[in-house]
Amino acid sequence: MAETVQEQALGLAQELENGKAEQVTVIDVSELNSWTDFFVIATVRSATQMQGLQKQVKDYVKANDMQIHVTNRKQPDGNDWNLIDIGPVVVHLMSPDARDFYELEKLWQAGKVLK
Repeated sequence: MAETVQEQALGLAQELENGKAEQVTVIDVSELNSWTDFFVIATVRSATQMQGLQKQVKDYVKANDMQIHVTNRKQPDGNDWNLIDIGPVVVHLMSPDARDFYELEKLWQAGKVLK
């Protein structure tokens, strides 16, 4: 039986927690925009952890018959914020400083926090 998008978002959150990401949050933004349904936001402490979590996300996506949408935008230098677009779910891997600066939870506060 196929998982719902919400179950996939929560599954991705669990994968990030298993990889020791901190402050993992899932927000339902489906009523607020037309381009995605869920944000999964996590704090990452190092470049090494960022790379490991990216691999975990990619493995989860592959195992669950999902697809990463490759963007053609220039990736910023550094490891402050990595965005992985999976269509109905967007994963945000952020350094503590980026998380504090951008405050995505506040920006999307009208969304329903699931985790």
